[in-house]
Amino acid sequence: MTTKTLRNIFNVNLGIKKTESVLIFTDIPFKGEIVGDADICKRERLRDIALLTAEIGKIFCKKIIYHEYPATGSHGTEPPQEIWAKAFGEKAVNELKKYKLLSPLLKKTVKHPDMIRAEKIISRHKRYAVNAIIALSNYSTSHTRFRDLLTRICKTRYASMPLFDASMLEGAMNVNWRELDRKTKSIAKIVNKAETIKITTPNVTNISFSKKGRKAESDTGILSKPGSFGNLPAGEVYLAPLEGTANGRLVLEWAPTRRLESPVKLVVKNGLVKEVAGEEEFAVYLKQKLSERMENANIAELGIGTNEMAKRPDNILESEKILGTIHIALGDNSSFGGNVSTPFHQDFVFFRPTVKLIDKAGEETLLMKDGRFIRQRV
Repeated sequence: MTTKTLRNIFNVNLGIKKTESVLIFTDIPFKGEIVGDADICKRERLRDIALLTAEIGKIFCKKIIYHEYPATGSHGTEPPQEIWAKAFGEKAVNELKKYKLLSPLLKKTVKHPDMIRAEKIISRHKRYAVNAIIALSNYSTSHTRFRDLLTRICKTRYASMPLFDASMLEGAMNVNWRELDRKTKSIAKIVNKAETIKITTPNVTNISFSKKGRKAESDTGILSKPGSFGNLPAGEVYLAPLEGTANGRLVLEWAPTRRLESPVKLVVKNGLVKEVAGEEEFAVYLKQKLSERMENANIAELGIGTNEMAKRPDNILESEKILGTIHIALGDNSSFGGNVSTPFHQDFVFFRPTVKLIDKAGEETLLMKDGRFIRQRV
């Protein structure tokens, strides 16, 4: 099953051709990073999966590039310069450095005029970019300029697999991809009729926001078209709420890789987390991250899980895909329709949500009740 599922990443999910090049990368703990024994084992297994994936990939394409680098320490932080060179090619990176554009790109401080210049440079050299990427890093590269420029400008297909675990090969990856594709797109179509979304859960989470002008996208695991991007495992509808419109309360019961010992409560006002309360040590970490940059407190994403084979609540890559859940992220949303760019993006999953959609005429549609989709609508 393990080998078959990894082979499917190449021939089903990404549709790799014999003439193409594929970059596979992972990250390893950086010098001084504090990593517990359990996490060390997880990181070592992730590296093993990346190595095995690279070995299997040799039979599917012309060129496999494998690379590992010291971890960035945070989801949404740009990967280091050497990965940019391997993905875009040395010529593009050297020109970005020549015009002093690479450093602000890596720091996520690049201004709009310079972003336009960078895009033009990358477009000129896009023929040197890899055709596909399998990102098996511990820290996610999904919400980065690196990923956005590759998929949008170079039309590279991109499978993002942060925190990937071997159990997913026989669980959330062992799904009927055609049915997942159909179901996810059907839900996205319904969500896109809404202008306002209201969410409540049994743990007293209660939040609402506008999606006016924002499009809900489908992450289905089928990444064979040029410029396709998504997670593996896949299975979610996602969108960037309109900045400044989210208000309410989030009650976190799960960190990205564990159940919290006690809930952490977030107060959201005008699109930003204004208060973090709780005795859990995760509350201290979250306060520290939000204090680094105001943008880190942005309500960045709503996601709706659609994968019936996803079960694990203790790994955010899989838990946010669980059928009937929603997840809400803080931080960066610049790579999927939002206006906030920051080296931080963190998702939190919520169970048994009730989701109400309100269109521009004020008509209300119940999409989910207590974690169950309203069948006649989906």
